[in-house]
Amino acid sequence: MSEERVLATYVIETPYQLEHAAVVMAGEQSTGTFVSVPGETAFIKETYGANIVRITELEPAAAPSLPGCKPPRGDANPVYRRGEVVLSFPYHNFGPSIPNLLATVAGNLYELREFSGLRLVDLDVPVQFMEKYRGPQFGIAGTRELAGVTGRPLIGTIVKPSIGLSLAELQALVRELALAGIDFIKDDELNGNPPYAPLKDRVRAVMEEIERAADKTGKKVMYAFNITGDIDELRENHDVVVEAGGNCVMVGINSVGFAGVSHLRTFSQVPIHGHRNQWGAMTRSKALGMEFRVYQKLARLAGVDHLHTNGLDNKFYESNESVVRSVRDCLTPMFGDDTVMPVLSSGQWAGTAIDSYRAMQTVDVLHLAGGGIMAHPGGVAAGVESMKQGWEAALAGHSLGEYASTHVELRQAMEKFARP
Repeated sequence: MSEERVLATYVIETPYQLEHAAVVMAGEQSTGTFVSVPGETAFIKETYGANIVRITELEPAAAPSLPGCKPPRGDANPVYRRGEVVLSFPYHNFGPSIPNLLATVAGNLYELREFSGLRLVDLDVPVQFMEKYRGPQFGIAGTRELAGVTGRPLIGTIVKPSIGLSLAELQALVRELALAGIDFIKDDELNGNPPYAPLKDRVRAVMEEIERAADKTGKKVMYAFNITGDIDELRENHDVVVEAGGNCVMVGINSVGFAGVSHLRTFSQVPIHGHRNQWGAMTRSKALGMEFRVYQKLARLAGVDHLHTNGLDNKFYESNESVVRSVRDCLTPMFGDDTVMPVLSSGQWAGTAIDSYRAMQTVDVLHLAGGGIMAHPGGVAAGVESMKQGWEAALAGHSLGEYASTHVELRQAMEKFARP
């Protein structure tokens, strides 16, 4: 039987001794339960049981982070201990299966009453997973080749308003963006296959404008159509895009699941743009859920080529430090050179380019600005130009004000979007 193992790292909080809590974790997620059972033989424990690799004590919490924890009986003033726990699970318990892997490393653990906090912070899986899961098909290099962009980030936007545009209004917007030289456009995740503008009609309308603009400019914009739907709809939706000449599809990872993404990857002929909407429910509490480091590894295995990471100074709760870590995680190879393109979005505008480059030290990002382009005082085309100018300044080592003094679109963006 295989000796390969999966390593899962957690940060836990518990009113019990850390060693006791770790034993409970290992038993619950492998061969044990709350009470000894006759069938749990020494052979079964040794062959299929989870092992405790390491326990590192951290600073205790002043109070329980989550409700529902039951301290040891008779302990009126429990200490809520915190620690990092590394567990090792036999690979042969689940094999190369992301759904069953998740049932093991992120299953009932979150509900155990011994814990007032539990978070999966890292995950290492054996190379056998690549025998089934194909990973990114295009990744950074393939995306750059399709978009015709080298030496700088891809500049993109999200269709705004997110929903409600007629097909004629959408065509006019795509036409303006394409002729302005944008690299990438995506549907908003709210716009899937609505009755007022079915996906087939939207694809046809958009691709007519993209092809027409390409004839004039020689540049074919990459457009990520949102094909999220039930599993049996993914192939049909994908084929609608490809047959119309489309060059990217978008899927809500948490809506279709990793198994849905993996299914799409088996037949996709274009890059898969992975949107992480609903991610906040999985991670916003630091005492619960999982780190992005784990999430991106699973999404990468499943086959996304682009993955949202949030952006600096975003409109959401996430810190800049967390965003930078997420970008670096996406750019760290797992097996071979299978990196994914980090997607910066949320509250982005031309002025965030300099800080992004300084903090991330890479141009291998897709930088999306919705309002930062659509609401530019000089218009949509000026918004696209301002984003390019922001990155020109960043790569040349100029300050924003210095470069804006000779570039009107960047100056207008500063006047509109810069925070006091």
